[in-house]
Amino acid sequence: MRSFDEIFDIAVDRKGGVAALNELLAQPKSTAELENIGDDRWLSCMTKCIFQAGFNWKVVESMWPGFEAAFHGFDIGRCVMLNDEDFDELVSNKKIVRHGTKIRAVQENAMFVSELIREHGSVAKALSGWPSDDYTGLLAMLKKRGSRLGGNTGQYFLRFMGVDGFILSRDVVGRLVAEGLIDKAPTSQKAMAIVQETFNIWRQQSGRSLTEISRVVVMSID
Repeated sequence: MRSFDEIFDIAVDRKGGVAALNELLAQPKSTAELENIGDDRWLSCMTKCIFQAGFNWKVVESMWPGFEAAFHGFDIGRCVMLNDEDFDELVSNKKIVRHGTKIRAVQENAMFVSELIREHGSVAKALSGWPSDDYTGLLAMLKKRGSRLGGNTGQYFLRFMGVDGFILSRDVVGRLVAEGLIDKAPTSQKAMAIVQETFNIWRQQSGRSLTEISRVVVMSID
């Protein structure tokens, strides 16, 4: 396996220099910044990522004001209490994507969010307090306790909210395969453990966040 410096040098060559590469690196939010985000915004982002999965992202983005209105600004209490009449209205609402099981996931994730609030005080405290060296554990928790938050959906949700972590995109998987660490997109606990260990090593070598490392890895392929 190459060291992070070696991966970084490959990305530097591809992007035209250290300065050019560093300008392309995203930074995670600080704990304080994350804790300033309201619980409704976490539910909103979960929902957006779920509706974008397997669909045109630009279409969902253009319709998002309609989603915010339809789900009352993603007020947690109101989303938890959605009833059959509400669902009938939502699946007929032309201002949102009328996908029944994804609409139902809003209520299910509102319940999940409510549990996190009861357990930790807020969604931000629950997710920002998760140790980076067990990021795959956080992904597993989202998949187990949330609705439709497995795979890349949960990863993009955390990235968009600013939580430090990696995304197992095609290019990231391609680099891990090229390094002989895995042979395909990881799905098993064993493969995910290998991915976590690799990112932990690269983080120790570089002193960078998982978010930065993930972007460098992408650009060593892209």
